[in-house]
Amino acid sequence: MACMIDYQAPPDLLQGRVILVTGAGDGIGRAAAKRYAAHGATVILLGRTIPKLEAVYDEIEAAGGPQPAIYPLNLEGASLTDYQHMAETLDKEFGRLDGLLHNAGLLGRLTPFEQYDPALWEQVMQVNINGPIWMTQSLLPLLKQSEDASVIFTSSSVGRKGRAFWGAYAVSKFATEGFVEILADEQENVSSIRINSLNPGATRTQMRKTAYPGEDPATLRTPEDIMPTYLWLMGPESREHSGERFDAQPPRS
Repeated sequence: MACMIDYQAPPDLLQGRVILVTGAGDGIGRAAAKRYAAHGATVILLGRTIPKLEAVYDEIEAAGGPQPAIYPLNLEGASLTDYQHMAETLDKEFGRLDGLLHNAGLLGRLTPFEQYDPALWEQVMQVNINGPIWMTQSLLPLLKQSEDASVIFTSSSVGRKGRAFWGAYAVSKFATEGFVEILADEQENVSSIRINSLNPGATRTQMRKTAYPGEDPATLRTPEDIMPTYLWLMGPESREHSGERFDAQPPRS
């Protein structure tokens, strides 16, 4: 597992690139979208809450970044047709995709498995793994149009070592790790697409607050603090890395 927490991104790192960020309305997705735009990328903001996406859009424009785009989509209810339509729309608008950050996620509940609600389990798996998988399949032709495409899947420490009570969330992240290895192996030597997993670590987000309600958020890194690895993985310097696991911050002692 590699870590690029001290990476210093050049100002033009992502100049001219088209990057799609899911869950771009707040938290890590919002921070990544803004930082990618600040380094020259045209960012497609995908999420389910339009006012949040509009706020990020305005912040990017106000900061002088390239004009972003908004693509409203709720992964929970999205179908294969929705993903295919999205690919067609993006193809028409941009003609290619240089980057894809799968950031949207659902925690579910921290509870013993014997008490886990099957409907909630299905919901978590849909948002965290099924949706990203089928979205990626639909977008592969667009990613292949890029000379240097990067796909980042968001993982978790509980997707690398199982932990009691984490249920569907942990299982979805184990599945994510496996899918990254499969897809990276398939794309090696046949395309310029690299696919990696990234564990954000303990970060000051709403999801973290839900999982650890008694934790002091001031002890955690902010989404902005962990952006160096997000930038490195999306930029050309990570070109030789695919099918690997990365961490956005060092392990907590």
